[in-house]
Amino acid sequence: MIEVQHLTKRYGRVTAVDDVSFRVERGEILGFLGPNGAGKTTTMRILTGYIPASEGRATVAGYDVFDQPIEAKRRTGYLPETPPLYPDMTVREYLDFVARIKGVAAAERRTRVDAVIQRTHIDDMATRHCGKLSKGYRQRVGLAQAILHNPEVLILDEPTAGLDPKQIIETRDLIRGLGGDHTIVLSTHILPEVSQTCQRVVIINKGRVVAVDTPENLTARLQGAETLYVEVDAGGADVPTALTAVPGVTRVAAADTRPGSGAFEVESERGRDVRRELARDIVTRGWGLLELRPMRMSLEEVFLQVTTEEPAAEEAPRA
Repeated sequence: MIEVQHLTKRYGRVTAVDDVSFRVERGEILGFLGPNGAGKTTTMRILTGYIPASEGRATVAGYDVFDQPIEAKRRTGYLPETPPLYPDMTVREYLDFVARIKGVAAAERRTRVDAVIQRTHIDDMATRHCGKLSKGYRQRVGLAQAILHNPEVLILDEPTAGLDPKQIIETRDLIRGLGGDHTIVLSTHILPEVSQTCQRVVIINKGRVVAVDTPENLTARLQGAETLYVEVDAGGADVPTALTAVPGVTRVAAADTRPGSGAFEVESERGRDVRRELARDIVTRGWGLLELRPMRMSLEEVFLQVTTEEPAAEEAPRA
């Protein structure tokens, strides 16, 4: 549904986006992550036809955003960082105006406006002027205008910025509900939002893609080994030695510094599931198995690992 090939954007000597490529399948929700200045917003503006690229190609719903910009835009809903509201219009007037310029048929216009007002929970603000809305409501009106013409593709830049916790949950639920019927690219700094909303993640740093995968696969792949959290009641026995002897186990380390806690991190060979063997060994020894679960890097740890450069080694002092 969205295909980006070798996209590059330069501003003079500054390269904001550097040879970026990725795909988004139909109905997929893709999380687009990166630190400030990484090139996320520039990429999204190129996809929506807001700015041209210096090099590369991008298609939306089968239409080239450079060669067929009108057709691509008709199939795209865009929520920029700052929602494009007119402060002197009421919410309903503004959405009716947007429906007109987006080509919603006159017979369907009122029905569509009513539908997006209800879906984004802004019905209590429908007669209020946009200039008098709180930041959270401005954000939700911006989301309403993005979905107003029922586009195939939604590009959402920080859709939950400025929302309170209740509104964030409602907006996440709304975005998840839109997935499947719509293909969504979601930019956010709120990493738990990606885990709870997105099927795949693209992480960009300094204009280049540094990781593409599902959140689960990223955490497993970057950790480099399968790791389990095991808690046992072993009555003071030498648990690490015993568990290290289980076939496939490569390392056992205490997971808690408290003496006698019985909690351990157990690493195994890549791609090997040793849970059954561990459980059998623990129970056979007569120990109590209190907990056994996989451990993964958090998405925050993944994000930091792929976007943080190792400091350069210090030069040796000269003679």
